[in-house]
Amino acid sequence: MESTHIAIIGAGLSGLYAAHLLEQSGIKDYRIFEARDLPGGRISSASVDALDATNIGNFVDSSNRFDLGPTWYWPSLQPQLHKVIQDLGLQTFEQFETGDMMIERSPHVFPSRIPGYVNAPTSTRLLGVMSVLIDALQKRVSSARIVTNHTVRQLSICDQGTQLTCENFIGQTIQCQANHVLLALPPRLVEQTIQFTPALPDSLRRSWRDTPTWMAPHAKYLAIYEKPFWRDNGLSGAARSAHGPLVEIHDASMPNGQAALFGFLGVPAHVRKDVPENVLRTHCRAQLARLFGTDAATPLVDFIKDWSQDSFTATAADATGPGHHTQAPTAAPHAGQWRGRITGIASEWSQQFPGYLAGAIEAASLGIEKLFESSINQDIIFKFPVEKK
Repeated sequence: MESTHIAIIGAGLSGLYAAHLLEQSGIKDYRIFEARDLPGGRISSASVDALDATNIGNFVDSSNRFDLGPTWYWPSLQPQLHKVIQDLGLQTFEQFETGDMMIERSPHVFPSRIPGYVNAPTSTRLLGVMSVLIDALQKRVSSARIVTNHTVRQLSICDQGTQLTCENFIGQTIQCQANHVLLALPPRLVEQTIQFTPALPDSLRRSWRDTPTWMAPHAKYLAIYEKPFWRDNGLSGAARSAHGPLVEIHDASMPNGQAALFGFLGVPAHVRKDVPENVLRTHCRAQLARLFGTDAATPLVDFIKDWSQDSFTATAADATGPGHHTQAPTAAPHAGQWRGRITGIASEWSQQFPGYLAGAIEAASLGIEKLFESSINQDIIFKFPVEKK
């Protein structure tokens, strides 16, 4: 049976950043178990190239990739994330907001044009989409330590520490022992999909189960064009609608690259699941044509990413939940047999930015810091330079 000092469940932003911090400290004895076929988690992108339609890929020109997951961050409000981005040498640009915006006040009134506004603080994007953040972290983590297509089904206490039971994509069972497990998955997903033996304390289970996963009930529509024709008409690409199906729309174009519009679907998740995707796309194209003209009806390609239908993100409870940010639950058991064995480091465990990209960085940093402190207490010496916020 394979063994490792630290097991990380999930290769999204928090999992990869935790591994990056371990590498920085000289700690090499860890493994990352990822259920998807590629790292990234809720950071996902698409392009005209069909090979990149669902996730990241270095073979695609980064100027023509577009976010299907998180899109923005705010440097002045989220300095820790901004420093990580700077340290990784990634370039940023401000969200395009120049021009008028479109409004659909009801299904019975024609769209109207109103003066646009610039958000403060300004929303900031990464050149090459958020997936370049995942790409950059992957380069700083040994690929041999990332095990993809392995879903962790059970965590069990054993004499040697904690035993992980995983299932690969062909249904084979693999086991691994670890001294400590970092949970880089949303709390609700952990509670719903991983069996703990013995069971977690009831109060902890309830708090994890009752923590909504940010964006899990939502869906994004993305339409890619050759050029941002709406800008020629003095429009910012922003729109708000009480008609739908998109309730909020933004310019998603890349500087010196292809153009795009994206919007959030206002159709509830429990309704969307019974509507064929081609029907939703047709309605979205028709809405963009109403708002931005006939050119909007014929994108080069369009995508719908319904996070509520992503089993590696959402549970049944997320389909009917509000999807808003909530207070972070306790990240680790304070007593009982699981004390000192597991720590939650996904974004929803962040105290300052639960659900945000900045939350993933904060929660991972705090989780590694606590792991270091507990290891010192056990006379395990790590060289670990965690930056204090």
